Formats: sequence, structure tokens, C-alpha cells
Amino acid sequence: MRRTALAALLSHWRRHPLQLASLLLGLALATALWSGVQAINAEARASYDRAARVLDQDRLESLVPADGQRMPQQVFVDLRRAGWQVTPLIEGRWARAGRAVQVYGIDPFTMPAGALPEAVGESGDIAGFFTPPGRGFAAPETVADLEGAEGLPPLIAAEGIMPGILIADIGIAQSLLRAEGQISRLLLAPDQPLGRAPLEAVAPGLDRMAPQETADVAQLTGSFHLNLTAFGFLSFAVGLFIVHAAIGLAFEQRRAMFRTLRALGLPLRTLVGLLAAEVMLLALVAGIVGVALGYGIAAALLPDVAATLRGLYGASVSGSLSLRPEWWLGGLAIALLGAGVAAAQSLWRLWRMPLLASAQPRAWARASARGFAALGGLAALLAVVAVIAGVYGQGIVGGFVLLGALLMSAALALPGALALALGAAERLARGVLAQWFWADTRQQLPGLSLALMALMLALSANIGVGTMVASFRLTFTEWLDQRLPSELYVTARSEEEATRLRDWLEPRSDALLPIWKIEGPVLGQTAEIYGVADHRTYSDNWPMLLGEPDVWARLARAEGAIVNEQLWRRERLSLGDPVPLPGGAIRPLVGVYSDYGNPRGQVIIGIADLVAQFPDLDRRRYAIRTDPAAVPELRRALVQEFGLPEDSMIDQRAVKDLSLRIFERTFAVTAALNVLTMGVAGFAMFTSLLTLAAMRLPQLAPVWALGLTRAGLARLEVLRAMLLAALTMVLAVPVGLILAWVLLAVVNVAAFGWRLPIHVFPADWLWLGALALAAGGLAASWPAWRLARIEPATLVKVFADER
Repeated sequence: MRRTALAALLSHWRRHPLQLASLLLGLALATALWSGVQAINAEARASYDRAARVLDQDRLESLVPADGQRMPQQVFVDLRRAGWQVTPLIEGRWARAGRAVQVYGIDPFTMPAGALPEAVGESGDIAGFFTPPGRGFAAPETVADLEGAEGLPPLIAAEGIMPGILIADIGIAQSLLRAEGQISRLLLAPDQPLGRAPLEAVAPGLDRMAPQETADVAQLTGSFHLNLTAFGFLSFAVGLFIVHAAIGLAFEQRRAMFRTLRALGLPLRTLVGLLAAEVMLLALVAGIVGVALGYGIAAALLPDVAATLRGLYGASVSGSLSLRPEWWLGGLAIALLGAGVAAAQSLWRLWRMPLLASAQPRAWARASARGFAALGGLAALLAVVAVIAGVYGQGIVGGFVLLGALLMSAALALPGALALALGAAERLARGVLAQWFWADTRQQLPGLSLALMALMLALSANIGVGTMVASFRLTFTEWLDQRLPSELYVTARSEEEATRLRDWLEPRSDALLPIWKIEGPVLGQTAEIYGVADHRTYSDNWPMLLGEPDVWARLARAEGAIVNEQLWRRERLSLGDPVPLPGGAIRPLVGVYSDYGNPRGQVIIGIADLVAQFPDLDRRRYAIRTDPAAVPELRRALVQEFGLPEDSMIDQRAVKDLSLRIFERTFAVTAALNVLTMGVAGFAMFTSLLTLAAMRLPQLAPVWALGLTRAGLARLEVLRAMLLAALTMVLAVPVGLILAWVLLAVVNVAAFGWRLPIHVFPADWLWLGALALAAGGLAASWPAWRLARIEPATLVKVFADER
């Protein structure tokens, strides 16, 4: 009996291959977008783990200067003589002519067992490693990227090293980083000899740092990956609407079959079990296809993700994708779970209905109505959850709870809102055909509501994310114009050259502004501390959020400090609060400035104040104020007369172009996911309309019999789909704007520490509305074309079959 019943159930899909294809493709697309995002996140997490394991930094403690600066190499010598088992490490970013790499300099003779990279140990030529010009070890893709770069030692491609990292002898690395005689930190061997001299006696001013504190990139980038996960889940939810609609319609089409099987003695439990097994089998097939598609999506998007993480956070992520069990098994699991959720309502309705009621259309309609009433109640409940999350929620998780509740509440409330609008239009209609059109459109809402919900989610997400990105682009461009007023930026190759450069530039420029900084602990986290000159460039251009009236004068007198918005929000500071600086100095807070695109804290004090506290800081960078028309001639003179390399200077336009390119790469993934989500929503409408087309013949045949042509009916079908898409777009605009506000004022602040002003772009809404109309028209075009070409005998047969 079970085998016969299963064969009968599966025969439905043989008779409706397009419906089967829509179900499989909908679930495959949903799984693809979700598993693709998870594949990207898994690859990034693996890269962070590999980066943390470089030189065993995830296992070894470190000794670092309390002020966050580099230390003299003599400290290493003193500690070794005092019995401490330490090894020196210097690290920094090498950049030249647009190419950059993170350099690690090591001493192979003092590295603890197991910490020396295998590639270095297996090379068999330790002398060649540290004898000038030395050798550098890097990943094959890094070696390819750096091919032909001047100033680097010969590079050897080595598997197992993270992309974007170069490992060299410490002396070679010091030369590359222009930090001769300095080291960044000391790695402590796990086993230290007894009786060694106390650390405070040998090297005062050093702090011990736990291993996990040396590599917290994963925590820094957590908001970015949570954002990707939220987008993947949104895309998955949109895809599930397709699956829910396809399964629901398949159940409705098989009402008579269910009645017959029950009448023949098939137990309800067995029928429900067979239907659940059918759904799980289809979900498994679709899940496998979806995981394969997800791999392709992830492989296409991963380079942009890697560029984003490198540009925003300085994090190195592999550009190649690995087939990791955690994401492809997760993709299959969520495909099965999603199909189960999509089928749960239909299975429950079947379970609760009387024996023969499943074949009665009115009984099924009443069950559907009760389901929509429940959805309306759920929408109200989710709206309450959104309000609670907005008022009491904290952090980025609270922000995403607010986002999710808001979107789902709006989507679930959509059918009711559309029904009210269509009912009002029906009451205002004049003429029989117009009244029938509005009434018939309202009648189609149960069958189309899920597809329209998917469209609502996609449109709202596009409006919200598009508004966020466009607001960010506009604000970021204006902010760059303020933050980059200087016409030219130069970097000397050494301190001696910097002194000569100052003397050479002073008579040839309007002003020479130092760009000097140090890094160190501020309020518990590593921050950048800059010094600014007492010049009107800053008072005229620097974008301040709030500050004392004489903020710049107080900085010049060493009577205060200003911080970026990120540090101000994170520590909840107020004007006048003390700001502790590395080394023990304290300055009152006198201002807060905007610092978009930077996830780290930043402090600015006067340049004389900075030099007085940190006399050994790097003084090689300067900003030059001059006539913009004189920049090309000044650059030529710097190269030909002074001898400064071309790649040691960069003009204002180049800095802005580079920043904007990083910005565009940052949101390339978001734009791609937006497009994919819209595509899935359009496909949802297509599948729903296609499946409903055959079921609507009993409603269309009487209208045709009364004189309306098949072509006229087809045009009304296309108009109906475009009208519903337009109404959905109108309702999606306020939802999208609220979503944009949440992204800018809640999620962005929790994720990055800065808040952006919101700007609206109605022209983008018109374009998106046209896209929604096109999606509705295209989705209805094929069913309408089939209706226009249907044989009259088929329509007449409806009356012969009428009971």
C-alpha cells in the first residue's frame, strides 16, 4: 500500500515537470546563496586561524612595549644575557608602487621549536636566508603579485604561508621596513629557565601579552561576516517563499488524490509520512545542486571579499576557495530544514482536516484563510519584537534582530495590506469588467502572496541597502574632500633624508605639515595617536562632530586631545573627560571628529606634544600645501633635483581615487547579493503565476464566454501582475527607508562605531520600481502567452467538467 501510494504521489511531478523544476530550482537557489555566503565566511575564518598561527603567535606569549612602539634590538640582547628564552620579531607593512605585503622578520637561530616556518627549515640553506640580499618566503600567489617589485629580496614560493605575508630574516625585514636596529616584540619560549633575572630589572616598560591578544582580526571583522550572514539568510528566506508556494500549490492540486488514498484505507499518519519523505527527498536533490551553485557563487565573490577585508581591516584572506565540510554539510542541512519549514503548514492543514474535506475547495480555502489570519497575528507579534529590539536591544546582534523582525513583519503584513487596497479599488470601480478585474485580482492573492512577500523582501532590502551605500558614498566623498586638503603627500626613505627633505621643501611650498603617529594602548585597546601642526589647514577643513570653541588652539598648547567618533562612542566619552595616552600622559577631551571607514580608535594631539612624549617616533611623512597647478612641477623636481623616488609621493587625487576604489570593492559583494535576491524574487513570481495559470481556467472561461477575447484576457493577466508588483513596490519604499535608518543608525554604529547621515535618492526608487514592473511583466508573460494561444475547446471543456 505504501509503495502504491508513494507512486501515486510522485506521479504528480511527472505530470507537472515545470512545477517540479520551480520547486527544485527555488530551493537550490536559496541553498546556493546561503551556502555561498557560509563558504566565504568559512574561508575567512580559516585564513584568520592560519594568520594567528604564523610563527606560533596563537601559542606563544609576547613581550611588547607598554607604549605600543617598537623597541631597540638591544632589549633582546639584554634579555638573552639575563637568561630569558626570547626571540625577536619585527612586523610591518611594506608598500611600493601600489603593491603591499605584511612583512615578518625572524631570527631562525632563537625561534622556539615548532615556531620556525616549515618552508624556512626545509630550505636547507639557513645562511642564504640571512646573508644579503637574503631570501623571502611567501605564498605562491603573493610571489606572483610581487613579481618585479623593486627593493625586495629574492622570493621563494612556499605552501602553507598565508597570502599577503612575507617572512624574511629580521635584518632583511628591518631594512625593508626602514627600522634598522628596532624590533616590534619578543616571543617567549614556552619553557623558561629558573633563576633568570626579573623582567622589570632587565627590561622595564615591557608588558606580557597573552597569545590570543596577538591576533584578534576575527573579532574585528565579525560585524562584516555577520552582515554577510544576514544577507545570505535574507536570500534564503526569499527562496523559501518559492518552495512554500510550490509545495502549497502541489498539495492543493492533489486534494482529490489525498481524498481517494484516504478512502482506500491509507492511514493519515502514513500519508503525512510519505509526503514528508517526498519533500525531504526533493530537498536533498535540490540541496546538492544548491551547494554546487554556492561554491561557484563563493568562488566568484571571494576576491572582492578579500579586497574588502584587506582594505577595511588589513586582514589577509586567501583568494582561493576550499571545499570545507562545515559549510557544505551546513548547506545540505539548511536545505532540508528549509523544505521542512516550507511544507510544515501544508502538512499540518492536511493532518487537521476531516477525512474527505481535503477535496473540497471551500474547506481548503477556509484552512488557507485561517493560515493568513495566523500570519497577520505573527506579523503584529514581530512588529512588537522589532520595537522592543529597537528600544532595548544592544550591539550588532540586537540590530540584526531588529532588522529581521522588521522585514518579516512587513512581508507577513503585505497580503492584508494588498487586500485592503484591492478592496477599495473594487468599490471605486465603474463597469462590470473593471469590478471583475479587481475582484479577481483580490481572489488571486492567496496563490500569489508568497511570491509577493519574496518580492517585498527583495525590494525593501534593495532600497535599504542601496540608500545606505549611496548615503555612505556621498558622505564619504565629502569627508575625503575635508580630510585630504593637502595637495601632495611624501614619505622619506630614512630620518636623514627626511631632514634634508624638510629643508628642501620649506622654501618651495606654502606649508609643510607633519603626518607623524605612534600606536599604543588607549582606554584598553590599541589606537593610533597622531600629532597635528598649528596651521589653519586643520581649523578650516577638519570635519568635527563636536568640540570646544578653541579646540585647535588647545591642541597647540598641549592642553587637550581630540578623538575619532569610534573611540568616543565605544567609551561613551564626554567633553572634558580624561584621555590617557601611552606612556602615562593624560589630556582632557576637547573634540570629536568623524572618521569614516576606520574601525580603530584614533587620538590627535598637538605635534609638539607628540614629539615631547615620543621623541623616537617616525618622522618621515609630510603633507605639502601648495598651489594645485604647481604639483606636477614639484613632483618632477622632487624626483630629478632631490632624488626622491616617484613611489614615495602621492597626490591628493590619487589618494581619493584609491580610497574610493576600496569603497567600491567594499560594497561589490553587497551589490551582487542584492541582484541575486531580486532575481530569486522574480523567479518566485514566475513560478507562482505559471502554476496558477492552469488552475485559473474555471475563473477565466466564463469571462471568455461572455465576449472577452483570449488576447484581452492575456493582457489583463500581465496588467494584474504588474499592478501587484507596483503596489508591492509602493509598500516596500517606507519599509526600505526604515531598514536604511536601522542600518545607518543602529547596525553601523554597533559594527564600526560611526554613524552616517541618511540621504534619500528617489531616482533610484523609480529605477527599482521599473525593475519591479519588468519583473512582474516578464513573470506573467509566458502564462499570458499560453492563455492567448489556448484552444477554445479547452475553455469550453471547463463548462462540461463543471459539477
